[in-house]
Amino acid sequence: MFRVVAAVSNRARACASPSDVCSLTYDLRDTVRMVQHRMSRLNPFLPARGWSGLLLVAVCWPLNWTMPGVRTSWLFFPLWLGYILIVDALVSIRAGKSLWSRSRISFVLLFCFSAPIWWLFELINLRTANWQYLGRELFSPLEFNLLSTIAFSTVIPAVFETAELIKTFHWTHFFNSGLRVAVTPRLVVVLFVAGLVMLISLLTWPKIFYPFTWISLVLIFEPINHWTGRPHFLNELSDGDWRIVFSLALGALMCGLFWEMWNYYSFPKWVYHTPGAEFWRIFEMPLLGYGGYIPFALELYALKNFFWPTGPRLA
Repeated sequence: MFRVVAAVSNRARACASPSDVCSLTYDLRDTVRMVQHRMSRLNPFLPARGWSGLLLVAVCWPLNWTMPGVRTSWLFFPLWLGYILIVDALVSIRAGKSLWSRSRISFVLLFCFSAPIWWLFELINLRTANWQYLGRELFSPLEFNLLSTIAFSTVIPAVFETAELIKTFHWTHFFNSGLRVAVTPRLVVVLFVAGLVMLISLLTWPKIFYPFTWISLVLIFEPINHWTGRPHFLNELSDGDWRIVFSLALGALMCGLFWEMWNYYSFPKWVYHTPGAEFWRIFEMPLLGYGGYIPFALELYALKNFFWPTGPRLA
């Protein structure tokens, strides 16, 4: 299967005219048919969506790294859709249920919900300027924003699916009897005020306090969720159950590694500007920057619970 994909990838590098692109399209169609035929003879216990995800990743990953031009603008979504489908299928095998199997409507709506949530971070980045997109100038503002919205729709599904997969492993049960957090009214107020101070600080002095982008929102919205009776992970922490926090944090970190790896040879791509932390890069991301993925996952969870309290819950 991968030899076939590699052959198509070599053809992609050689494309130089519209007729070449047309020929490549037929090659891709033939490749898809061949891979589907071979997959039908493999392990039948993996759900069909899992094989579909494997096919998407096997085709889109090499093309995203080897094709000329602005290939990532249209390959980012199917590549990450493939990742999400693979992980969802693995969750279904291990746990007997998954985000997809519990509610396909909610699964699809999670993509719709994800895009505006990430745009919130893009708004913050207008002030902090911690990342920029190379190749943005090749698109009109409308084109770039539309393509970006499609790409952003994969963020929350990827993190939540990976968190669910991690939670299926028995060793995570060690985290269900940890330190009990006394969720007192004073603690909740302290968290809320700290979050507001962090948000104000990063907007006022962005070059110094830009790391607060990845922690301030969870400190603001988690208390609000507590006060308004929405789902919140503080409830689990009061019982000493840290599994949801650990699974989300590790899930986002794993997604972060894939985000940065697949971004490295992409175009368009993002690069970082992190004053004081421009060293020891793993792909484009400085090593210290990966720490931001841990609270980022909790922010996504808190924002989902605030804006969509009846939405998908992590099993």
